[in-house]
Amino acid sequence: MMLSDIQTRRALPSDADAMAVAHRDSIRSLGPAYYPPNVVHDWQDNLTGDLYRRAMDGGEVFFIATATLDNEPVVLGFASDYTIDGPLHGMSVYVRGAAARRGIGSALLRLAEEHAIAHGAASVRVDASLAGVEFYRANGFVEERRGETRLTSGRPIACVFMRKELRAAATSPSAP
Repeated sequence: MMLSDIQTRRALPSDADAMAVAHRDSIRSLGPAYYPPNVVHDWQDNLTGDLYRRAMDGGEVFFIATATLDNEPVVLGFASDYTIDGPLHGMSVYVRGAAARRGIGSALLRLAEEHAIAHGAASVRVDASLAGVEFYRANGFVEERRGETRLTSGRPIACVFMRKELRAAATSPSAP
């Protein structure tokens, strides 16, 4: 598949339906190597644009990567930042299977981290799917523990609870 004109930006409510399509693609493309078919099905079930619009209305901020894929404009993936409790923020990153391992998820994660830092975050937490553990580890997250989280269907899904300490970008001292 040919990807061209890749750009990143903050998502708008009008992007929500395309984000849902990218999220479902990510799950269907990458999830089967880690989870049985019934979990993959439930994981992507109920992922609609309304889910992201409600999250945006609740203060969650999303960043998307867009591109032209096979001559059609698409959302390749997204990252999000939301406040859990004061300086602790939560994040997630999903990219389409065709966009995986191309640096797109890492670029989106950096945007979400920059946003978190600008909004007072000292650390971020993620409930990483088994498919995402190595991605998050490669981006500086450390495992806190393994366990389960609940999907929108109510089904439990194995995950790894991970955390990353954030540091504001260092500023260079001014010249004398």
